[in-house]
Amino acid sequence: MSDAIVIIPTYNEIENIEAIIRAVFSQPKRFHVLIVDDNSPDSTSKAVKILQEEFKDQLHLLERREKSGLGTAYIAGFEWALEKSYNYIFEMDADFSHNPDDLIKLYDACATGGGDIAVGSRYVKGITVVNWPLSRILLSYGASRYVRLITRMKVKDSTAGFVCYKREVLEAINLKKVKFVGYAFQIEMKFKAHKKGFKIVEIPVIFKDRTKGKSKMSGSIISEAIFGVISLKLKSLFAN
Repeated sequence: MSDAIVIIPTYNEIENIEAIIRAVFSQPKRFHVLIVDDNSPDSTSKAVKILQEEFKDQLHLLERREKSGLGTAYIAGFEWALEKSYNYIFEMDADFSHNPDDLIKLYDACATGGGDIAVGSRYVKGITVVNWPLSRILLSYGASRYVRLITRMKVKDSTAGFVCYKREVLEAINLKKVKFVGYAFQIEMKFKAHKKGFKIVEIPVIFKDRTKGKSKMSGSIISEAIFGVISLKLKSLFAN
């Protein structure tokens, strides 16, 4: 058994899925993995089922009927993990933009470093992004500055999707009321935790753009993040 589980949402990640799973399981600490697959047409889930024969009781699969957004995939994963006995619950992408070798750093930041949430941050020590075009770096960095201005959170990488949560944080947040599904989901989760007084720490990581598969970024996801932040802040002013 492990006290930590890494949730990896997938949609058409057949090119990355086996390698990312093996990379997580190669860490010196024992992690479990939960793949949340949105009925990938490329048979990602079938590849996971084959690997489950090798990694019994360590690799888990949650299959959903359709592609319903990153946020809902994580919520489904969180709810699944909270029904078990995991104390540390991670978000991580399947495409190696998040380095599995950094899982230990995030774990230690929560397990022994006093954090309730540990964020793998691209912006806590300058800008540590590799292979992104300048336009995307400026958009992402600008979005994080914008979020800090509106929400008054001190988190420098609020849209980061490489995160470790203590289970107490997820238990305190009403997951059924989380509204957003794209980039704004990441902001909303951090903001809700911030409002409840949990300590968010940022751990510097190097973020690398995917080399295999296709990005899931879209204009609607960016718009959700921009306008969603204002909505979050306004609602927080009138919340009990």
